[in-house]
Amino acid sequence: MPIVSKYSNERVEKIVQDLIDVLVNEEASTDLALMCLGNSLSTIINNQVPENQRESIVKNFAAALAQSTKQ
Repeated sequence: MPIVSKYSNERVEKIVQDLIDVLVNEEASTDLALMCLGNSLSTIINNQVPENQRESIVKNFAAALAQSTKQ
């Protein structure tokens, strides 16, 4: 059964493209791009996720990331 998102594919794709455009415009190397994205994730998690849910969110995100790299 496919996962249904509350966000449209178009909205997600636009935001992802905007993020990539910034990294390209900054001529960010792969390691710098990953560092910036990682720092952004940490900031979002620490500022927007209740402390008692952070570990679960991080584990689920890491699992989803690992799965997406197998495709």
